[in-house]
Amino acid sequence: MSKHVTETDEEFDNRYINYFSRKDIDGWEIRQAMNDLAGMDLVPEPKIIDAALRACRRVNDFALAVRFLEAVKEKCGGKVQEIYPYILQEIRPTLNELGVSTPEELGYDKPELALKSVYD
Repeated sequence: MSKHVTETDEEFDNRYINYFSRKDIDGWEIRQAMNDLAGMDLVPEPKIIDAALRACRRVNDFALAVRFLEAVKEKCGGKVQEIYPYILQEIRPTLNELGVSTPEELGYDKPELALKSVYD
């Protein structure tokens, strides 16, 4: 039988913060960790999102930072109107410091090529 090791919320947060804070991290490793987070039944804490955005900046991948914010918004699910504004409020200083725009600021939250309904 294998031992089941339980990780506390604080240990989980610190594990991802430390991973994203590595100086030698590359784009593939950032994507791997983001993919792992997207596959979990949770919305990442703002401090994890901050660390991920800083990692994106270190590898100079603006698109990855914006796509990660899209994934975070999607993870909010039915509570997006409650959770996502809180997350943006908490990470706003980091967004401003790094010069990263949100998908909403870029207009990515609206379909670009959507046709007007013929019934309107």
